[in-house]
Amino acid sequence: MSVSADPLVRVKGLKKHFPIQRGVIVQRTVGHVRAVDGISFDIAPGETLGLVGESGCGKTTAGRTILGLYPPSDGEVWIEGVGVREAEGEAMRRLRRRTQMIFQDPYASLNPRWTVGSIVSEPLRVHQLRPRGSARTERVKELLALVGLSPRYVNRFPHEFSGGQRQRIGIARALASEPAFVVCDEPISALDVSIQAQIVNLLEDLQDRLGLTYLFIAHDLAMVRHLCDRVAVMYLGIMVELAGRDELYENPLHPYTQALLSAVPIPDPELDRKRRRTILSGDVPSPINTPSGCRFHPRCPIAKEHCARLVPEWRQVGPGHWVACHEVEPKTLPSA
Repeated sequence: MSVSADPLVRVKGLKKHFPIQRGVIVQRTVGHVRAVDGISFDIAPGETLGLVGESGCGKTTAGRTILGLYPPSDGEVWIEGVGVREAEGEAMRRLRRRTQMIFQDPYASLNPRWTVGSIVSEPLRVHQLRPRGSARTERVKELLALVGLSPRYVNRFPHEFSGGQRQRIGIARALASEPAFVVCDEPISALDVSIQAQIVNLLEDLQDRLGLTYLFIAHDLAMVRHLCDRVAVMYLGIMVELAGRDELYENPLHPYTQALLSAVPIPDPELDRKRRRTILSGDVPSPINTPSGCRFHPRCPIAKEHCARLVPEWRQVGPGHWVACHEVEPKTLPSA
């Protein structure tokens, strides 16, 4: 499944379960929310991997657990060869500098009491990348200019900016520590449609100029196709399909992926009327009590009896194309 002999990010069997506790004085665990329940993939240097799925499927939790913001329940994550779970001291400090996150809500992710200069310079202070004084101020101005903002904004506060400008400030803050890997957690979903394309183009330009590697979390499948090299599809805490961008959009194999893509609007009314739609029945099950066997089987239009009993194997069905489904037949793979 590796996309490179030496991937920048490697995730293997990652799980994140949140305990459900009851009791006032003495609390006891009565269950778990299986937000992420065993996902594996690699991300090559300079690549953008898209992570898509319905709200609540575990995308954001996966991104935060990969960065170590949430301690994993099980599994391993390596970033630039460093194990996130085992990293301590100087190793963890370097890992924090080399990995950053762009948050979904540009209104909640910036401290309203800090100026833009203080917000963007904080990573410089924490990681001791610039001395105090004029050198640090000049670096902040360089970062603002890099994301398309005027250096004169250093003394302004977040409430003085629009949503798109605030997101640019968040991107400048993420770039301040000179990261190699950035998790973009739905960075455009809270913005006006007219601004979304500007932010995506900015992310592409920064990737080309700085050699960044992205995990791009989104539910806008049209934008994911524009930006990402490969796409992973999540459902109820697990990955159900992973493939190259064009392969996934032109040849989706998992019924859930087919349903997601059939809901993407097409600007041509004639083509939209002719295309086949996959309508799913029922609601997404609870991550507290996940279905037996294949988690998608209660809503799957092609489910068989064994789908309710057997967990589908995560297997390669074509070059670079991975699926977890009993009913998908593998193609003829090239010999090693």
